[in-house]
Amino acid sequence: MKTKTLHFLLLLTSLVGYLEWSGDSHSFLVEAEWELFSKVFTSPQSVIHPFILLPFMGQILLVITLFQRKPSKTLTYIGIGCLGLLLVCMFLIGIISLKYKIVCSTIPFLVLSVYTIKHHSTKKIITLKGD
Repeated sequence: MKTKTLHFLLLLTSLVGYLEWSGDSHSFLVEAEWELFSKVFTSPQSVIHPFILLPFMGQILLVITLFQRKPSKTLTYIGIGCLGLLLVCMFLIGIISLKYKIVCSTIPFLVLSVYTIKHHSTKKIITLKGD
């Protein structure tokens, strides 16, 4: 699979994370991000939190790699790490609280992250024929 396709799929799967809290409240990450963008201009201090800024930074880094001729491994790894912090926490919370919707919503990102890291870490070895 092409690297840019993997990065695009990472972005998409990061947006389908599902959150549940206090009874009937629930949201997908894409909805939560949209709400945060609307608050940036009215109340910027309310969106300054590491669990908000780090995943957002990870998404920005993955978007940057989509526009690079040869996507940077370093930016990819940092982007996956930043997004992974939130999604791994969501996965663990889903397991602990037995919320299968949360667990199922994070699995695509986690599996794709492992696949992308393996894709980037495999190097083509060129062998030269001996005399």
